[in-house]
Amino acid sequence: MQKLVAILLSPFAFLYGIGVSLYQALFFSGIIKPVKFSFPVIAVGNLTIGGTGKSPHIEYLIRLLQDYIELAVLSRGYKRKTAGFLLLEEDTKVTDCGDEPKQIKLNFPDIPVAVSESRAIGIPRLLRNLPELKLILLDDAFQHLAVKPGLNILLTEYNKPFSNDYLLPSGRLREWRFGAARADCVIVTKCPDEVPDETIWRNKLHLKAHQKLFFSKIQYGNPYNVFAPEKQFILNPGLHITLISAIAQSSYLLNYLSSKVASVTDFNFEDHHYFTQIELSGILVKHQQISHPNKMLLTTQKDATRLTAFKDYFEANQIELYAIPIEVAFIDKFAFDQYIKNYLLEYKV
Repeated sequence: MQKLVAILLSPFAFLYGIGVSLYQALFFSGIIKPVKFSFPVIAVGNLTIGGTGKSPHIEYLIRLLQDYIELAVLSRGYKRKTAGFLLLEEDTKVTDCGDEPKQIKLNFPDIPVAVSESRAIGIPRLLRNLPELKLILLDDAFQHLAVKPGLNILLTEYNKPFSNDYLLPSGRLREWRFGAARADCVIVTKCPDEVPDETIWRNKLHLKAHQKLFFSKIQYGNPYNVFAPEKQFILNPGLHITLISAIAQSSYLLNYLSSKVASVTDFNFEDHHYFTQIELSGILVKHQQISHPNKMLLTTQKDATRLTAFKDYFEANQIELYAIPIEVAFIDKFAFDQYIKNYLLEYKV
């Protein structure tokens, strides 16, 4: 069925692809010259419309490097209700900056996080505010050709690699598959515990000899109370969960929870969805109808940034809301860490 839909939509995908190619040709031909900065810039992105784990990989890089170098994160701020450059504070509203930048700022309050539609404008603004910066991490910037990063990292899902996908709207690709050639390294994300075969994956993704290949997987932490983070909970086989999520590829989380608890009632919305009180009322009614005393209302860290706006509503209904943290782990952590450190140590303008 999926292939049939892809075939039916292929004329529209072709037109979309022409539009993407015309845009990219402006940069590749030199009509528009991309900006290159005289210090390290690492871009993390993908070819698809979401779900590969960009923000958790940005957070991995922060954990890896924050003790050694002054760094900042610059994001587009998808679905925010402001425009232009904005340097986040801890109390910046999620509607002003977007959920993923907000999540990063909450997890790393000492790390500068900014949003700007134009990275070419956002980077100089960051440096003007913070001249001590030595590294900028660009979140979701693979298609942002106005800036030429020093290191271009491309993510692709283990179960849905870009090599098996199609252009929008037939599939989930933002650009043609051969765009992967711009990547300096490719990370296959959300891998199973078994170590993937590198040769098979290099051939599957049609990687060039100079392109590095790494594999990462998801690790979930213990849920914590959104409004009292010091209060944590350990998942157990007798637990009944009501899950509220608005993330791409929520099946990974559902599979994980299903293996840990008795049952999961899933309320899933489109990625980055801004919830309404009417929607939450319906969900809370269903949650309260679960008669079992061992139950939990759970969401993701990213969704929690949007649900905190309803703190008074949750407290009035005496409902505790928990969030489950997510991190990534590399199958060959030493090799990836050394690759990033070598880039920084050997960086030349």
